[in-house]
Amino acid sequence: MLSLVIDALWLMLPAYVPNSSAVLFAGKTPVDFGRNFVDGRRIFGPGKTLRGLIGGTLSGIAAGLLLQFIKESTQIGVPSFEPIYVVVTLSLGAMLGDLTKSFFKRRLGLDRGSPLPVADQLDFVVGAWVLTYIFFGAWFVENFTPPIIIVLLILSPLLHLAVNLIGYKLGKKKEPW
Repeated sequence: MLSLVIDALWLMLPAYVPNSSAVLFAGKTPVDFGRNFVDGRRIFGPGKTLRGLIGGTLSGIAAGLLLQFIKESTQIGVPSFEPIYVVVTLSLGAMLGDLTKSFFKRRLGLDRGSPLPVADQLDFVVGAWVLTYIFFGAWFVENFTPPIIIVLLILSPLLHLAVNLIGYKLGKKKEPW
């Protein structure tokens, strides 16, 4: 069981890092450039910035490359990120999943920081999985087995809440969720 959890966390680290590190890159230029959607509401909102999107994605890619380097250097028995470009889809997909959730939160009339349980904890996971499956379907199916998916669907919300609570306590987030 421990091996399953380690493999699951190893596979998702390139998606976990962008979601939690984007706040460290907070910038001023919003991804939606301050524009509204046809419903008159912001497309994503002021909390989604270009610096956060780019910085978070690059952080996830760096984490994935580091993990691959560790695997190749030590030959430890964890999954491989081959093709190496899979770290890009995991990282970018996590950020796109978060943006997608923000888009729908704005459509629902929810303000920045308003909770949307389950979606807040799994948006980046689903985004990473969808983008990776689109570009590297065979790799995804081989590595994200049903047991790993179940472990991640249980662990991800718990880890997400814990990381957000830490960010809140450090003054990097306005809400603890």
